[in-house]
Amino acid sequence: MAMSNEPGSAGAAATSHAVLPADDAQRAELHNEVHARPTARIRVPALVVHVAVRNGDVSREQELAHLRKLPVDGELRFDDGADNFLRLRLPGCTLKWERHTEFTRYMLVQSLPPAAIEGVAEPELLASLSIDPAWLRAIPGRTIVAIKVIIITGPVDDPAQVMRHARQWFGGRTVVASLMGQGHSCAVTDFHLRDSGFERMLVIAPPGTSETRAGRITARLLELETYRLMALLGLPVAKSLQAMLGEAERELADITAAMEQEGRSEQELLDTLAGLAARIERATAQHGYRFSATAAYHALVRARIAELREKAIPGTQTIGEFMQRRLSPAMATVESTAGRLASLSQRIERAGALLRTRVDIAREVQNHQLLAKLTRGQELQLRLQTTVEGLSIAAISYYVVSLLLYAAKALKEAGVPLHPEITAGALIPLVLWGTWRLTRRIHRRLHLTE
Repeated sequence: MAMSNEPGSAGAAATSHAVLPADDAQRAELHNEVHARPTARIRVPALVVHVAVRNGDVSREQELAHLRKLPVDGELRFDDGADNFLRLRLPGCTLKWERHTEFTRYMLVQSLPPAAIEGVAEPELLASLSIDPAWLRAIPGRTIVAIKVIIITGPVDDPAQVMRHARQWFGGRTVVASLMGQGHSCAVTDFHLRDSGFERMLVIAPPGTSETRAGRITARLLELETYRLMALLGLPVAKSLQAMLGEAERELADITAAMEQEGRSEQELLDTLAGLAARIERATAQHGYRFSATAAYHALVRARIAELREKAIPGTQTIGEFMQRRLSPAMATVESTAGRLASLSQRIERAGALLRTRVDIAREVQNHQLLAKLTRGQELQLRLQTTVEGLSIAAISYYVVSLLLYAAKALKEAGVPLHPEITAGALIPLVLWGTWRLTRRIHRRLHLTE
């Protein structure tokens, strides 16, 4: 077949088991993830051309459409890329396609041109590709990594001879090299971009090296360089934020200092602090993913370096040592910037909480003063009400006594021996007492219903 899509059966999730409950809907997918991107089998000597492009604005359909332009034996079906992995067998070579979250990798494996083995300095390799270089140039996306790896057989027990051969192949440049797996193979590179846009790596493996081991060695080296460059994507972002973070820290310091003084209002300070918080949160939302991704890629770089199990060659740095020395300052800058961003957000939150506390205290003082004024007003109102009640008792008593006077006059006219004025005057104390008692009773009932 012209193509293969690994891992295997996609219908395993629907399989019924005689002694097991029904499968979870994601069981097969999660189980087969361990087989999602199998390591290539490489027959030594070989030329490996690896290109990784950023795929943020490129769909999987566009990449598959570009793969269909290759001279594959048979039709490339859309479903073949369901797992974001394809291995295509082409005339004279094999091409592997892997789509990741942020980048897509293309790895071409073919036999090594004889001219590259003869100790030529800086040999031309692109002219010997088994596919049209124009197809590589038209890959959708923007190149982030491009590496040519030469894998040859040879003795690795004589490091001096290995380095002489390597330096000649790299055109006399300064190189870094490692004995991998505690000495089962040797990797050499100079981490330089050529005019063609490619880096170069040389792997020397002893005769009899298996195809799977050659594939694993190549995969680790290519992943190491790919993840290194993906991790470095956070460095320009970190540098671009330095000026903004410095300005924001100074502004926060000014706000904090103003909080100790009485010249500016709390509302003005809150408005300024809210604007500063908005800028920091916007920067966090825009670049938080990039910083997290950088930390994840850096962790993968360290893991791949550990997997190389390097042994130093006298007189040169190992690949891992060179990479960590050159990569660590950049990663420290990114980590420091991410930490400053998070710390600044927390400090703004604390300053805002402190300022809101001041506003709450000032508001409570104002409320207390207002309550005191209301209490004073209620006291005056109560006094006025008491005065009014006294007048009301007198007025009610006057009208009651007047009614009693008319009643006494009526009785006198009816023949009752009464003196109306004397009778009314005698009843005045009783009327006053009764009116006062009635008023008190009404007050008590009103208080009980409150």
